[in-house]
Order: sequence, then structure tokens, then C-alpha cells
Amino acid sequence: MEKAIKTDRRILRTKQSIKNSFLELFSEKNFEQITINEIADRANVNRGTVYLHYSDKYDLLDKCIEDHINEIITLCKKREISSPGIGTEYKPVFDYFSDHYPFFSAMFANERVFLFRDRLLNFLSDNMMAKMNSSNPIANEMQAQFMASAFIGIVEWWIRKQNAAIHSIHGRSGEKFIREKPGL
Repeated sequence: MEKAIKTDRRILRTKQSIKNSFLELFSEKNFEQITINEIADRANVNRGTVYLHYSDKYDLLDKCIEDHINEIITLCKKREISSPGIGTEYKPVFDYFSDHYPFFSAMFANERVFLFRDRLLNFLSDNMMAKMNSSNPIANEMQAQFMASAFIGIVEWWIRKQNAAIHSIHGRSGEKFIREKPGL
């Protein structure tokens, strides 16, 4: 029987400190201006420690994005089990965006980071297409792209407005909007 490998808590704390430092810097300046030395200094670790866990700042950014996308996927899958259908899982997603506002604010504010937006769009679109039952795959894909893009647009608008109080409205309104599928 294989044993699950347990990661040392010190390693987890170090990685979290590096990620937090990176995200702080990311919210202060453009991605291209951030250096590994700055990340290491802010995290209070040696530069070599950063390289021990991440190959470069691009890898660090990728891991941060991957962590959050995976959390969103997990949230959506949990919600799908209890209430399958298009649009029902968005309230917990908005709550997640609210809980991790500094990360998402930095992601959407830094215009050079299209990778996050692209991954989120692909996940949402694929998730919606899987729930559609039309016999026309092109129509399904177009509708899924439209709804995913609209959702991301609402999230970007909400983050740019910096209004944490409106997140509770979005889950219900977005769900209703998606269910009604208004015509253009």
C-alpha cells in the first residue's frame, strides 16, 4: 500500500510566504518589474529558496493562477452535485472572489496577465458546454463562450469598482440572468 506523502509544514509556510510576497508586489507594480530578489526579500527568505520551489517568476505566477482555478473548479463541482444546471454555482464563486479579492484585483488590474483570464474563460466555457443538451455543438460552444465571457466581464467590473458589498447580489442576479438567457 502506498502512503500519501505529507508535505512539511515549514515548506508549506515558506511557499505561502513567497506567494503572498509575490502577490503584494504584483498589486504594487507591473509583472515585468518584479524581481526574484524583491520576492525573496519581502518573503524574508533566501533567493535560492524561491528557486528551490519555483523555476522563475513566471512559474510562480502560473502556480498562483493554478491554485485559484483549482479552488474554483472544486467549488463548482461541489455545487454541481447538490444542484446541477447552468448558473447555479456562481454564488459560491463570487464569494470566493470576494474572499480572495487582493489576488483577483491584482490579476485583473495587471493587463499583461491574460493567462489567468484565458484559463478562467476556458474552464467556465467547458463547464457550461458540458451541461448543454442541444444537438448543435457550434451553437452550444457559442452560447457557452458568450455566457463565460459575460460572467468574467461582470467579475472584472465588480473588481474594478472595488465594491465588496455587491457580491451577494451577483450570485442571485447572475444565476437569474443565465437561466433566462436573454436574447440579443
